[in-house]
Amino acid sequence: MNFDPKEFRRCLGNFATGVTVITAKSPDGTKVGVTANSFNSVSLDPPLVLWSIVKTSSSYTVFEKSDHFTVNILAADQIDLSNNFAKPSDDKFANVETHPGVGGAPLLTNTAANFQCEKYQVVDGGDHWIMIGKVVAFENHGRAPLLYVQGSYAGAIPFTGAKTPALNVASDKTLARLHDSAIYLMHKVLQKVQENYLPKQSATGLSTSEARLLLVLSDTTGVTLDDLSNLVTIPSVDVTDGVESLKGFGLINRDLSLTEKGQEMAERLWAISNQQQADIFANFKEDELASFKQQLQHLLKQLA
Repeated sequence: MNFDPKEFRRCLGNFATGVTVITAKSPDGTKVGVTANSFNSVSLDPPLVLWSIVKTSSSYTVFEKSDHFTVNILAADQIDLSNNFAKPSDDKFANVETHPGVGGAPLLTNTAANFQCEKYQVVDGGDHWIMIGKVVAFENHGRAPLLYVQGSYAGAIPFTGAKTPALNVASDKTLARLHDSAIYLMHKVLQKVQENYLPKQSATGLSTSEARLLLVLSDTTGVTLDDLSNLVTIPSVDVTDGVESLKGFGLINRDLSLTEKGQEMAERLWAISNQQQADIFANFKEDELASFKQQLQHLLKQLA
């Protein structure tokens, strides 16, 4: 088998994970933090968890010297924190609110949860070190977690496991209250949109992040790699990988402009999106759809 490491990583991206920032503090006071989605549970008795760090990481020396580390599970509104700890910086903790945990490992604030660990075992895992920790303290803050799938950040939308009851049968008080909740209704609509749209997008052969990057590039001119990182909700490392994949597929040129093949693919993606919109809003009048879009834009500005 001709094993392509990039395609292997792309395939692994289909497994949705949470996003964590692993922190530690060495005996000399040096603090490190790295973004990782390799976190996983190992054992309940004793309580063990693991994560892995690439062997060439400059942060590994501190993790090697430290007796403790903390797993900070990021909340859905902490994309900036994830990006901050995913890229090189002279001081990743500048302007980041923390307080010391066990062994001095920094605890980030407003996360979904954290696990404070004492180093239990380090296992050789190919080009990574697998760090196993024994949990000595943990906190569950109950915030919605940040997710990562197909090279893109995502949020969790709980499925109810049942079809949404029709509004006209909501005589029960509980159903009536649910159907009067804008939050509940937005969740259900988004769930249904994704159920219909994402399989059609995936049928193009592009991952979510690759499709998003191509759509952005088709709607802008003269953008740089840094511009792209600011325009899309995608980790910077996956922006780079996504761009390389699009180049490899012959969809974009070295200057990030679309090739003829790329323009055709972008039009295919826009057609899928436009058809999805047409199907959803088939019963809306033109002025109703325009008003709806304005309300969405207003909400986005309000929540920014």
